[in-house]
Amino acid sequence: MHLWKHNFRGKALVTAVTLASCQAFLLLGYDQGVMAGIIGADNRFGRDFNSPNADMQGNITALYDIGCVFGSILCYFVGEMFGRRTMLFTGGGIMILGSAILASSTTVAQLIVGRIVTGFGNGMNSSTAPVYLTECSPASIRGALLTLQGTVTILGVVIAYWLDYGTSFTESSLQWRFPLAFQAIFAICLCLQIVGLPETPRWLVQHDRHEEARQVIAALEEKTIDDEYVTRIILDIQSGLEEEQRGGPFRAKELFSWGETQNLRRLLITISIQLCQQFTGSNMINYYAPVIFQENMGVSRNMSLILGGAAQCTYLVGSAIPVFLMDRFGRRSLLMICSAGLCFCFVMVTILLSIGSQNAAYAATAFIFIFQLFIGVGWLPVPWFYPSEINTTRTRTRMQAIASGWNWMAVFAVVKITPISFQNIGWHTFIIFAVLNAFFIPVVYCFYPETKGIELEDIPLLFTKGGITGGVFSSKGGRTVQPHQHAQERNIDSKLAVYPETEVNEVENSR
Repeated sequence: MHLWKHNFRGKALVTAVTLASCQAFLLLGYDQGVMAGIIGADNRFGRDFNSPNADMQGNITALYDIGCVFGSILCYFVGEMFGRRTMLFTGGGIMILGSAILASSTTVAQLIVGRIVTGFGNGMNSSTAPVYLTECSPASIRGALLTLQGTVTILGVVIAYWLDYGTSFTESSLQWRFPLAFQAIFAICLCLQIVGLPETPRWLVQHDRHEEARQVIAALEEKTIDDEYVTRIILDIQSGLEEEQRGGPFRAKELFSWGETQNLRRLLITISIQLCQQFTGSNMINYYAPVIFQENMGVSRNMSLILGGAAQCTYLVGSAIPVFLMDRFGRRSLLMICSAGLCFCFVMVTILLSIGSQNAAYAATAFIFIFQLFIGVGWLPVPWFYPSEINTTRTRTRMQAIASGWNWMAVFAVVKITPISFQNIGWHTFIIFAVLNAFFIPVVYCFYPETKGIELEDIPLLFTKGGITGGVFSSKGGRTVQPHQHAQERNIDSKLAVYPETEVNEVENSR
């Protein structure tokens, strides 16, 4: 896919890669929020599709997530073969097709097909974008750049909410067709952005395209291709890959291996962090905020849409906070603080709604807004990029695909059961999520290692301390490995004294 190639270097190239990855998450966020202002009301959408009940509303909304699961599964099998750029470009193209199906829907069946197709493309994007950005980001600011993905996800939700509100005043089918079609704009932008960008250095080295890898690293670091620092990075990547590939071609059973690398532990953390994210209750709010405000807080449909949009604006503010904190305080601290805050908010919502007065319901609404601030700080950004940080180059693409698949299955479960749960037990639903958020605090403290500031080549050493928690519980701050530990243990500096001259000659001869 070489239609043209950008000549960006240094910060400009890192910025371009970041913007392309963030575009995928802007699209993801828009799709998460777009149905919230359309379903659950006596509006044109309801009349066009025979006023779907709570169960059908859950199907229309949640089957999108099943499409995401299948897109993630496809990435597991072919993502490593075709590379990060190709998968993102293809995912964007599929979402354009899905948008066309949605906007032209005349039956519930066509609407569901459009949701599944759109979800399929989004599953590909959400599996690939974190890996693409992780492998192109400098370690010192990787957390901040990856956190931006969460911020623009909520920007997408905000755009969807307010676009839904703006079109709610028309009585034509434009009320729902335009918001569903609008996502194609983001998908087109994604395709145009990704075309001229390079593949990641680690993928290129893994596929024996060393000359291209050297050029990409030189461009990312804004150095010449024969610079010593570029050679050091190439050596570090090669050294890590050589260790990982001693066992021959990848086999699926490796994901369940223990040994020194402890892939099974990495797999369990990869899956659990996705489940934890979804069962915080975040997508209960994202998908159904207007319905919850209207049916549980007792406000009008118009006011519920305004409150839903305002809540997402609050979420956007919260999601911007960790951009400045992630590389300072680390992943673990933000996750635990976030969990404590979420638990407190849902406890207060439960208490206030149990009183049964209108004023108490208004106070409960305020705690939903505070909830949105807390969720943006930790559980929004970290689960999307943490799997790509804790897994080795050999398994990273597949593990991120597994993470994305489990994430979307969990979203499906939450989105499917939320309208049914509120229909049957009402505000008691908040109690379930409050208990779960309290449970996540010790899980993070005992089992999730800190990855702040470490190089991707240090990742294989994360759990070498062994034990039930892989050394996380016994290590200060959960830091089981130190930055550049891999290079020190593998004597990269001594190899550098011998290697660069040979390497540079090979590069010169290949020109």
